[in-house]
Amino acid sequence: MSIPHVELRQELIAACLRLQAMGYIIGTYGNLSARVAGGLIITPSRVDYSALAPEDMVMVSDDGAVLETRRLPSSELEVHRQIYLRRSDVGAIVHTHSFHATALSCAHENIPVIVEEQSQVIGGEIRCTRYVPAGQHRALGEEAAQTIGESNGLLLANHGVLSCGRFVEEAVFAAQVVERVAHMFLLTRAIGGPLPIPAEFVASERERWLYKYGSAADGVVGKQNA
Repeated sequence: MSIPHVELRQELIAACLRLQAMGYIIGTYGNLSARVAGGLIITPSRVDYSALAPEDMVMVSDDGAVLETRRLPSSELEVHRQIYLRRSDVGAIVHTHSFHATALSCAHENIPVIVEEQSQVIGGEIRCTRYVPAGQHRALGEEAAQTIGESNGLLLANHGVLSCGRFVEEAVFAAQVVERVAHMFLLTRAIGGPLPIPAEFVASERERWLYKYGSAADGVVGKQNA
């Protein structure tokens, strides 16, 4: 019997292995998902990513019903599901434990927009949730969905990091940007703290990156890439 969305499942597995190689995922700490019609596909709970096969990925409906029973879905399913329900623009979600961003989550810090790549890819500040004790999965999902707003990056207090994108590769890229921004934020504190980008320029740069970046409308015809 054929496996539905097999190419998407393979893409998620490849992304897991990339994030693991970068040190963003340790052991089975971390999970990925992608939106499909009527629900989502998510990594399974407590399965070594190096051993993942497409059939191990779990399909879940929008209302939370597990549609495949070979594996249990990630324990953070509700975080993914609640965000998809509130954010129609999100097509993929990555949850990692990258070092600097997770360190800031332990301080319950929000990260203002301090660098252009944050404006472009994340689209706003990177907020931190309130602490939700381990095991309270639905409460964590609701807290994450309420706190993230329209941003593509979020810190889960005393836990880890969440990043979003329109597709899997973009969500992985957003995870890298969140970690870079967190590191920059920590470094700038040693020299007096960062000076955030004004909100109007954050919005305009996000718009440019989404719809004009690298196109003739962005004035790059005949020029080398920046």
